[in-house]
Amino acid sequence: MLHPLRTYLHRFIPSLPDAAWAALEPALRPCQLARGAHFVAAGQRRPEVALLLHGACRMYYLLADGEERTTYFFFENHLLADYPGCLTGQASQLSIQALTDCELVVFDYAVLRRLYDEWPIYERFGRLLAEYHLLGTDARLVEQLTLSPEARYRALLSSGKTKIMARIPQHLVANYLGITPVSLSRIRARVARGGQ
Repeated sequence: MLHPLRTYLHRFIPSLPDAAWAALEPALRPCQLARGAHFVAAGQRRPEVALLLHGACRMYYLLADGEERTTYFFFENHLLADYPGCLTGQASQLSIQALTDCELVVFDYAVLRRLYDEWPIYERFGRLLAEYHLLGTDARLVEQLTLSPEARYRALLSSGKTKIMARIPQHLVANYLGITPVSLSRIRARVARGGQ
């Protein structure tokens, strides 16, 4: 049975050689996060990458007024990191928080950077992963800037992101959509009635 991280890597690089995997495997460390704990908090440095094995996390930013804005949810078999911090070495501007007790496998970003030089297939993985995240970030940005709150909710319903609706508390779903919980309740009722 393949290691969960190797299975994840196969999504991007199906022909990962055993020797290339063996170069990464010794760097892997288990990590546990209790519900409410942070993988990384704004202002901290954590140049590590993690695969979420069990549980759920959210990524959020703090606005100038102290309000939190949830931008992403992570579930099993999601890779998570403060990617800007990994690339720049600067403190994180975002926070990643466990919404449940979580089990992860973690490795230093420096290991991946070294593997880019030693194994071209990891460089391919890095490029494909960056493209995947760019497309997701761009789609999220366009959605937030161009769609009404109800259209954002309808887009979420039709996106196939069923784990968000099934496993995330409604106040965080509302925060993710950029609306209040009361507004979300009204939109949900209107959509359930088939209204426009």
